[in-house]
Amino acid sequence: MRETFYITTPIYYPSNKFTLGNCYTTVICDSIARFNKKLGKDVFFLTGTDEHGQKIAKVASEHGLSEKKYLDEIVEDSKNLWAILDVEYDKFIRTTDEQHVKAVQKIFSKLYQDGYIYKSSYSGLYCVPCESFWTESQLVDGRCPDCHREVINQKEEAYFFKLSMFADKLLNLYKEHPEFLKPDSRVNEMVQNFIVPGLNDLCVSRTSVKWGVEVPFDKNHTIYVWLDALLNYLTALGYMSEDDSLFKKYWPANVHIMGKEIVRFHAIIWPSILMALKLPLPKQIFGHGWLLFGGDKLSKSKETKIKEVLDPRVLIELYGVDAVRYILLREIPFGSDGVYTTERFLSRYNFDLANDFGNLVSRSFSMLKKYFNGTVPQKKSENEDDKKLILDVSNCAKLAKESMENFDVSKAISEIFNIFKLGNKYIEVSMPWVLNSNNDERLQTVLFNLINLISTGCKLLNPFLTKSTKIVLDAIGETEFNFENIEKISTIEAGRVVENVPVLFPRLDIQKEMEKLSKIANENN
Repeated sequence: MRETFYITTPIYYPSNKFTLGNCYTTVICDSIARFNKKLGKDVFFLTGTDEHGQKIAKVASEHGLSEKKYLDEIVEDSKNLWAILDVEYDKFIRTTDEQHVKAVQKIFSKLYQDGYIYKSSYSGLYCVPCESFWTESQLVDGRCPDCHREVINQKEEAYFFKLSMFADKLLNLYKEHPEFLKPDSRVNEMVQNFIVPGLNDLCVSRTSVKWGVEVPFDKNHTIYVWLDALLNYLTALGYMSEDDSLFKKYWPANVHIMGKEIVRFHAIIWPSILMALKLPLPKQIFGHGWLLFGGDKLSKSKETKIKEVLDPRVLIELYGVDAVRYILLREIPFGSDGVYTTERFLSRYNFDLANDFGNLVSRSFSMLKKYFNGTVPQKKSENEDDKKLILDVSNCAKLAKESMENFDVSKAISEIFNIFKLGNKYIEVSMPWVLNSNNDERLQTVLFNLINLISTGCKLLNPFLTKSTKIVLDAIGETEFNFENIEKISTIEAGRVVENVPVLFPRLDIQKEMEKLSKIANENN
């Protein structure tokens, strides 16, 4: 039986069309899922939308639509965007799905019957956009610490989950299982900002919010949106349904990946709920940094100024899906904040995609066509340069694979591009054009090595840049492959015919492209 691998994005709050910031998490998860499939694992990749709550009801009303009608349009738009980005999820869950709603009600009832939920009243500081309660000490300048908007005093009857009883268990979890919450800096945040000051019991129902899952035994209450949302990781697998075969197969999750602003829900509330349900905990929670634009978090509250510049559809139409996937995966250090600028995007396109990768493929395939009619030649004797190349490529592949074990996508891609850099350097040192002029049989070894280097690099890069690598691998004839022996350079046999490929990434005039994008932004703002 194959090893299973269950990975999730957070389920997104569809209060507006998705931005490049939403694409960041989803493309990372897609790449990790694809990489693990190539490792031979049985992968289940989940994403979806978090559709209940006060904010959704408010936005739908402002658009003159029912909640469901409004949501259906947003969800279809998000699915279309994921398709354009070549994201291959196994399930897209909506918290309005009937199966999810029924399972959430069963889970809520179980927690109530087992004594983990009780009824009381709540008075506290509430942020409507984030649908979160905060203590006075958690506010920043009197505002919500997440979105920096004003909070309101809210008092109402509510059901509470006994979160306070899990403080010691959470501390033991972090201590005994340091791999549970990554990067390590997130652990200190949870302990110092939330657990040490004292965990309060969690309000898990509302009477003032009607757009939500009804508490099954108290129709005046709807279930707090964050409890409803977190349970998607179980309900998507059929937990508490007639068919729970996926749950038995894939749970516990290997990794939940999300932005650092919602780590507290996943690292404190989520494991506490699972402990109360007596279910295994996910193996890892990973809170990545923010995608910054001009020093600011890319959030919907700031999008009026920058949304068109960062509209993923505009960038994909102009530069291709692989260019957008690349900038998200490569430029943002996983676990830290990263800065996006149009100039940085275009520079990466030229230097990494057009030069290091695209130019290597074009030069190598052209020489193979010119010198050997596109047929991979028989390898002749090796010199020290050849042996070093093979060793260096294998080392890069090994480091890339090791990086992916830690979900360090940016480092993995950097190692893969080092393979292409090795190829370009190898061409300059070997000078195939001189070897051809001298009728030197070493030319055969050089072209043999280059085609195999490109094959190795493209196989490794395929989970990240799905389109361009497929073009190259199809041309080489490597349509079926896995990562079983990926640390070793490919060994494509002599005699194979390699087809020509188009220019993968045409070089850009950065100044002209900057002007073009600036014009698009001005026209749409």
